[in-house]
Amino acid sequence: MAILVITDEHVEILLSDVLEKYGYDFTGYSRASLKRRISRVYALDKALSFAEFRYKVLNDPGYFKRFVEQITVNVTEMFRDPSFFRTLREEVLPKLGTYPFIRIWLAGCSTGEEAYSISIILKELNLLHKSLIYATDLNPSVLEKAAQSMFALSQMKQYSENYILSGGTKDFSSYYTANYSLVKFDDELKRKIIFSTHNLVSDHSFNEFQLILCRNVLIYFDRDLQHKVLDLFDESLDELGYLALGTKETIEFSRMANKYKRLPGEKIWRKIG
Repeated sequence: MAILVITDEHVEILLSDVLEKYGYDFTGYSRASLKRRISRVYALDKALSFAEFRYKVLNDPGYFKRFVEQITVNVTEMFRDPSFFRTLREEVLPKLGTYPFIRIWLAGCSTGEEAYSISIILKELNLLHKSLIYATDLNPSVLEKAAQSMFALSQMKQYSENYILSGGTKDFSSYYTANYSLVKFDDELKRKIIFSTHNLVSDHSFNEFQLILCRNVLIYFDRDLQHKVLDLFDESLDELGYLALGTKETIEFSRMANKYKRLPGEKIWRKIG
């Protein structure tokens, strides 16, 4: 039996359903990538018809959770883009180290690899004791995973290489305990991380931060939503605070561009106005 194709109209119906029933607003997300991901779930789960698929998304909480997991992007690794983390280690965090307390917002934290990476750097700079990392994501199930501080042992070789390239000098394995196919990172690293749900589309600013990181999230949003989220970050960032985005993201065409100065080499801007 031929698989029915998800049409643009189907995508709009689902987005409207999900907003009305659950309050999750995906309407500002890039349609092309959403359609691709929805089509993938639809094909994987071999739904008999679009009507059946729509019914399950709306009426089966377990299935809705899976649907959200599949259409939100959760690709991440520790110390991803090591030169970015080297800049954080050598330029950004030492400047923030002069503050009495450092608040960091990691927006779109996924399964937490980036949060633990930052926690390790803060510890090595002797700043962890006076820092707090707010790691937020739209998707509650990735946050549950992040809070367990457990990752696959098979990924540690790659993470260790990234760590060394980012300027780390310790034995990376000193930060975790291996247990069969999993490793568990030390509780000390997690103590300064608060994992919580936050929807960049609909939720407001909830604190004043000295550093905001939101890497590889905005690329999935349309231009209007990008501007809205950047305004939210601007509102949440202290004077002289830093904003870090992903390699393909920029603030150059935004309303706030003239208030920021970019650091050489990386997608990190300092708020100067």
